[in-house]
This record gives sequence, structure tokens and C-alpha cells, in this order.
Amino acid sequence: MQPQPPKATNVPTPAQHHAGKTLATLAFALALHHTTAALAQQATPQPQQDTPYQAAHKGGTLRLVASTSGGTLDPQINYSGKYINLFAVVYDGLTTFKKVQGPEGNSVVPDLAENLPTPQDGGLTYIFTLRQGIRFSNGQPVTTADVSASLRRIFKVGSPTAGSFYSAIVGADLCLKTPATCTLKGGVEENPAQRTITIHLVRPDTEFLQKLAFTHAVIVPANTPEHDVGNTPIPSTGPYRLTKYDPNTALSLDRNPFFKEWSAIAQPQGYPDTIEYSFGIPDEAAVTAVENGQYDFMADVIPMDRLGELGNRYTAQTHVRPHAAMYFLPMNVNIPPFNNLKARQAVNYAVSRKAMVIFYGGPGIARPLCGMVPSSLPAATNFCFYTKGASPTASALQWQAPDLAKARQLVQESGTAGQKVTLITANTSVDMAMGGWVRDMLQNIGYQASIRPISNTLSMTYVQNTANKVQISLTTWSADYPSPSNFLDDLLGCENFHPNSDSSINIPGFCNKQVQNLMDKAKTDTTLTPTQTEDLWRQADRLVMAQSPIAPLIERDTVVLTSARLGNFFYTTVNQLFFSQVWVH
Repeated sequence: MQPQPPKATNVPTPAQHHAGKTLATLAFALALHHTTAALAQQATPQPQQDTPYQAAHKGGTLRLVASTSGGTLDPQINYSGKYINLFAVVYDGLTTFKKVQGPEGNSVVPDLAENLPTPQDGGLTYIFTLRQGIRFSNGQPVTTADVSASLRRIFKVGSPTAGSFYSAIVGADLCLKTPATCTLKGGVEENPAQRTITIHLVRPDTEFLQKLAFTHAVIVPANTPEHDVGNTPIPSTGPYRLTKYDPNTALSLDRNPFFKEWSAIAQPQGYPDTIEYSFGIPDEAAVTAVENGQYDFMADVIPMDRLGELGNRYTAQTHVRPHAAMYFLPMNVNIPPFNNLKARQAVNYAVSRKAMVIFYGGPGIARPLCGMVPSSLPAATNFCFYTKGASPTASALQWQAPDLAKARQLVQESGTAGQKVTLITANTSVDMAMGGWVRDMLQNIGYQASIRPISNTLSMTYVQNTANKVQISLTTWSADYPSPSNFLDDLLGCENFHPNSDSSINIPGFCNKQVQNLMDKAKTDTTLTPTQTEDLWRQADRLVMAQSPIAPLIERDTVVLTSARLGNFFYTTVNQLFFSQVWVH
């Protein structure tokens, strides 16, 4: 049964309600501002050197907590940051990102493969040699057959990134059309005697090694079911294996008895003996529990009203780290009212990105975002169309203030004034606060707006499925790896729109040939310099924002709260807190 919208309540006029709520929020923010700025400064130490494994710190149980579970245990399907970061210590691909702290963590290194191949045939052929002696957690040796089957399985199970990440493989076009009969014939060849896997592409892909390092391309046994395994763990190669899972209460990992470290920078041996995840603890209660040492780490965003105490009393346990991530409002371009360009532009003009910064925790940990690419990435957005005094034909350098008068004018011109609009949001404290503000804003510019909160576990898949007829939603996105393609092509590429699917990450259903051509050239043209490639992404960004399928809100840093007993805080740019490397003993 789908969640039902809440009943409407009597409220003051939208303008009065919106203004009163915003003033109260801003008043609180003034008191919080200096604390969160200090938090960002005090809680971020200088990058530290990674040290060799210290056996004295081995052992103990790492205790994680979240308000909800993260969905399926299938690593080739799950697209929640909560579990993708956990899967990093469970599964391996042919390649991975370097497990070190600092910028070097963006580098790709060989994982189950012995080395990184040099692309051949003008970037169309990659030959990998599989390492010897690696076993799955059930004792079964890892073979080239497992690699081939895993690559086919990406398409058979409908992985969310099958089209955006792996469509360049020869035969992928047929696999995307008819997943059940996917063979990747001509695209993946194995030579068991030589332990080689050859992958042929139909076009060069300048980010192919990064895509193979992403979780959806991990290697699982060839006999793994060709459907979503749900709550059943799949045998793995990393230092930990999934053992128990009840999505309502808990998840457990223990050591993989067949793991032997083959590369400390690809998959280092772990310190904790077990990792336990507890679910069902609301974010407010989780903060207190971690402060008191009942848990070691909380996965949910820390509520704004708790940041002050962290900055004053728990700076040693609070860590602010950069991460390419954003909050945004995707608008469905295929159904009213946002199938009208002026209606979408009105939302972009009306949003107070300053208010969204405040709701997340203040300028010490968040900043307004006008386009699709956060500032920590190449080709970061360097313009702002939708701020007071600016437009798509006369952009500003940065966001200054909302333009409600312009927004109301556009709503009237669009002919959509008075229409009913339902905003979908996750039911976390931060998302609900932001969502309430956006609902009031939509009322203020001329819509009959309501908000429908959905469980944080279900909200992302719900808003992706066109069958749910979601008009507008509030959601977050973070980089799978450090590239503007993760925000532009992933979220708005034509190949990522799959009607009636929970794995349609192009939530607005946006497809623009001019934009797609620019993105495809940036991804495939190996003759371009980095500067030329960045210029293509920026062109695509400007064209996208002129069409406004999304209203970017803020880019955000990651605020990590840990227990006092947790040592060796180990943060990578891709997987954030890297669970296998912290000390709890």
C-alpha cells in the first residue's frame, strides 16, 4: 500500500505562515551561526598520514546506528549511501578507489585485478588479469567466470547505473532492451588459462576505470541469482561478510574467514572483529546515544538543533569533511504543473537557498548552489541564473536572494496558478524542516501545496518511479566518484530515465539532445584536454539550468559524529568514514 498524503490543516495565509516560520528560523540561525562555523574549524584536523596496520588495535565491535535500514543487500542494485559505504568493506571490483585519506583517495587502483590496464584500440579495449588465490566468503575461488557473470548481472538485475555507467560495453544496448537474455557477446571475453578478462567498448569512455570501481560492478559468484536478493547476503571477497539482516531492527557483519590482504591500498585488513548496525533509532535520539557512547557512528544527517552542543561540548567527537553532495528539488517535466518551463523557473527563483543552508546547519557546513556541479569537483558551477537581479540571459556570479515577485509572475504566465502540488520528502528532521519551508514557498507563489513525508528508506525509490506520479520532491545526491558526470549525466542523462521503474535516477524525466551530445562528447572524446572537457560540462550545466528540471539548493559538507572510544578516524573522499580502519578496541 502506498503512503497516503496527510490531511490538510487550517493555517494562516501562505505569506504569513512562510514569513513567520522563516523569521523564527533566521533568529535561531543567528545564534547558531558562530557555533557551526567554529565547529567546522575546530573539528577538521589537518590531513594525517595513514599508518601501517597496528595489530594491537585489532578486535572489538563497531556499533553503527540509523533511523531506518538502507534497503536491499544486493550490492549491484542498492543505491543508498548508507549501504554503499558499508559494502566497501564487504565487496570488491576489478578496480577500486585508493583507501587513503585526502585527495589521493580519488585515485583508481587495481583491486581484484593485478594491475590497471592501458586502454588499447584507441580506448576501446581493456584487458584485466585476475589476481590468484582470492576466495569468496563461502570458500569458493574467484574465477574469470565470476567476473563475466557479474558484468552481465548488472544488466539482468536492472542496476540503476546499467545505462549511465556500463552502456559503452559491446552488447550492452541489447542487454538494456532485453535484460533477461543479456550475454554481452563480443563485449566481455574471458581466458581462464591466462586469468584474463577482456572488455570491449563501442566508444571510448574516459571514466571507465572509475565506473568499474563503483559498487554496482563488484564481483559476486557466478551462481548468484539473477534477481534482487533482497535480505539474503551474497558471498563476498572483502575483510567482512554480511551474516544477519532484519531490515526492521539490525544488520551484522563479521570477519570473512577466507580474506587475506592482497593490497593495503585497495582493500586493507580490518580492525573491528564485528560491525553491527542498529535501526529504528530516530536521529535526535541517535545523537544522544553516540554522545553517550552507546553507538560509535550515526548514519543520518545530524539535526540542526543539535549542532550547537556538538560545537560547544563534543568537538573531539565531531568531524566536518568535504564531500561532493547536494540537496535539490527535482521537478517532473512530463506532468503538470512542472511540464511548463515557467513553472520550473518560478521554483528556482522562489527558493531561499540561504534558508536551506540554515536548515542544514549553517554556512560553516553548507553553501548555496545555483547549478548542478558542487564546488569541490572539476567544472564546478560558476554562474547563477535564478537569484534576484539575474536571469538565464544575464547570470550572476553567485546566489544573493530569492525573487518572489518574479516567481509569482512566472506562475501566472504559465497558467498553472492554483494547481495542486504535492511535495515528497524523506521523514528525517532536516528533510522535514526543509520540506515544510518549500511547501510554504509553493503556496506563497500561487499553488495549493501539501507535503507527503515518506520513510527515509523508501523515499528515493518512490520518487524515481513514474507510476507514483511525483510532481516535485526534495532529495539529496552525492558523488559516486569525483566527476561532474555524477551530477549532470547521472541525474539528467536520457539513458537514465526508465518509466515505471524504481531505478530511474533521472527523476525529472528530462532528456535534451543538445545537452546529451555535450555530455557524451565530454565522456568519450579522448583527444580533449582537461580544460576542454570541463568547458563541455559547464556548457551542459548552463543549458540544463536554462531548462530548470531541477532546483539545486545547497552543497553540503559531511558532519560525522563518533563515540569518544572510536580511534583512528579514517575518512576517504569516496566512501567517507571507512569502517574497517577505525579502532574500537
